[in-house]
Amino acid sequence: MHRRDRPTLAEAFDPRSNALDLLRLALATTVAVVHTALIGTGHQPQTGSTDLGSLAVDAFFVLSGFLVTRSYLRLGSLRRFVWHRALRILPGFWVSLLLTAGVVAPLLAVLEGRSATSVFTGPDSALDYLTRNALLHVEQFGISGLGAGSGAPDVVNGSLWTLFYEACCYVLVAALGVLGVLRRRRWLVLALVVALWVLTIAATAGFNPLGSTLMLRLSFVFLLGAAGHLFADRIPVRGWLAALSLVLVVVGLVVLPDYRALAGPAFAYLFLWAVVRCPWRPRLRTDLSYGTYVWHWPTAQVLFALGASAVTVVPFVLLGLALTAAIAAASWTFVERPALSWKNATWVTRTPRRLRR
Repeated sequence: MHRRDRPTLAEAFDPRSNALDLLRLALATTVAVVHTALIGTGHQPQTGSTDLGSLAVDAFFVLSGFLVTRSYLRLGSLRRFVWHRALRILPGFWVSLLLTAGVVAPLLAVLEGRSATSVFTGPDSALDYLTRNALLHVEQFGISGLGAGSGAPDVVNGSLWTLFYEACCYVLVAALGVLGVLRRRRWLVLALVVALWVLTIAATAGFNPLGSTLMLRLSFVFLLGAAGHLFADRIPVRGWLAALSLVLVVVGLVVLPDYRALAGPAFAYLFLWAVVRCPWRPRLRTDLSYGTYVWHWPTAQVLFALGASAVTVVPFVLLGLALTAAIAAASWTFVERPALSWKNATWVTRTPRRLRR
């Protein structure tokens, strides 16, 4: 058999032709479907021991680990890496906070029979929402008790919390890069993955020395994606391995309280395999994934307040997705893309004088 018929992940991955855009949008849409259904009905789809939205977030972190590690190695500059990551995550996040506090919250108040200005005073006000959450760590999920009758009461946006953990993973990549681990000691990343896997197994038995189950969970899947990039020259791309990985994930979901204890690496392999083997690989000019992820929750809360949940769950979810897509397109056009145009700002790309000597 010719070598090209049995490629490694490094050989199969084409930066210009892959399914990353499609997968990221599909995962964001999955999270939106789950959360919109939750707001409308109080229930969300389960896949064994883990809800479908959590699986989608895990997959997001796998792909992010792969992409962000690749980005650091490609840029070769800590300053540029930090700047690029900040431009990708912060402008959309800050605009979301501002519009949620200044537009969505007053609108919800009016729809619930209250004064629009009532959200700016008292405990958990809109201003508190801005100041407490501005640095990515979401400390306040609700504003003035809005959305009390929905399936997610007093939560105006329940999806933003993951961005803090995403940023923590960026810091981890930067630290590993500065220490030379990513280029010269990649085996240390693999050792770290194994250590986190062991801790994940231990956590299923009630022992978690890290304290935060979320940090353990998300750093584990993120580093699995990072290791996928670092060891791409050693990872075979095989359909039977993807099928076996799927079986392991299903068994883990059915049998264990945390599927990652059995099938964390298999889960990561399944999505990295899909990146290079999915037959449909569109290059999306309008990236709706981030906007979809950030905006679907407040959109669903407004629809619920308008009474849209009176219809069955499927039309409610579809209407939520349609409106979210429109808002996500606006977010990309007027916030995210203009921010990303500053990626190669002169002050970031120029070489310090002392390094030019």
